[in-house]
Amino acid sequence: MPRKLRPDPWLFGAVVVLVSVGVVMVYSTSAIVAAERFQDPYFFLKKQLFWAVLGFGCLWAALAVDYHRLERLVVPLLALSLALLVLVLIPPFGQEINGTRRWLRWGSVSFQPAELAKFSLVLYLASFFCRRQDAIERFWTGLVPPLLVAGTMAGLVLLQPDLGSSLTLVALVFGLLFLAGARAKQIALVAVSALPLVALAIATAPYRWKRIVAFLDPWADPRGSGFQIIQSYLALGSGGWLGRGLGESRQKLFYLPEPHTDFIFAVIGEELGLAGALALVGLFAVVIWRGIRVGLSAPDPLGAYLALGLTLLLAAQTLVNLGVVTGLLPTKGLPLPFISFGGSATLTIMAAMGVLLNISQHARTG
Repeated sequence: MPRKLRPDPWLFGAVVVLVSVGVVMVYSTSAIVAAERFQDPYFFLKKQLFWAVLGFGCLWAALAVDYHRLERLVVPLLALSLALLVLVLIPPFGQEINGTRRWLRWGSVSFQPAELAKFSLVLYLASFFCRRQDAIERFWTGLVPPLLVAGTMAGLVLLQPDLGSSLTLVALVFGLLFLAGARAKQIALVAVSALPLVALAIATAPYRWKRIVAFLDPWADPRGSGFQIIQSYLALGSGGWLGRGLGESRQKLFYLPEPHTDFIFAVIGEELGLAGALALVGLFAVVIWRGIRVGLSAPDPLGAYLALGLTLLLAAQTLVNLGVVTGLLPTKGLPLPFISFGGSATLTIMAAMGVLLNISQHARTG
């Protein structure tokens, strides 16, 4: 009798709790802002609930379809991602917000192509490494093709401009190249060669340089470039051990910019305290732990690379967001997975978790 397929219950349970916490915290952090801007305190809550339900639909769809069939989508998804990344740069298709073009809008629905690009890149890399396993250690046939694909995506994302997502794509390809068995010296050589490009991207954009300066000394310009991180410090510091209580944040009252998106963790620390913040970090640790476990116990290389790549994507975005909010990294526009308000990121990460759960059904035992 064939083995009954059963997804990883720890992984699924942690994802459900994280999404639920995200919906609650989006409402807590956005109600006053929504009432002031849209005369509807439930404006962001209703949208986030919609994206969460649709996200679970994506999760179940990815769980229901054998992950091996995803290989057929590599070329279409890659082509679609590149086309959308170009389209978002062209007016009037790309919606300009705060001087950036990161969203495509259809009516009241907006979509961020960079999120699809991350998922597509992981799928492409997993498929490439499976087909070219014997060539991974060779520079021109094993290293250059994935670097060209990732570099093209990263370059298009950088033009939006979105340095955070661009670096995430680069980190993905380097991380999976290392896991696939590429030579560490070659990876290091390419990484060092890319550093001048990163420095140039920072130096040629004054606002990025201001973020670096604010990271080093936010108190040098407390009302300007250092304002956001200082407000984040105040939110985290005033939470104490157990927090002010759910809904009782003061920094979200038009002090902390973007309290329901990039800096939502600061409000969590203020309202739920150190205990709540550590509990949330613990949930992310469970998802990352189970994702690594799924990758290591996958029945074939495709499952292993997919699981480890999607887990790396989640871990990178989580660590960068937490690093920014706590002042350990310069400010980047990356949301906290499952928690921050946003449709594109929610749908993408939920689809990724569906693929992880799918692979976990076939994991080797013992």
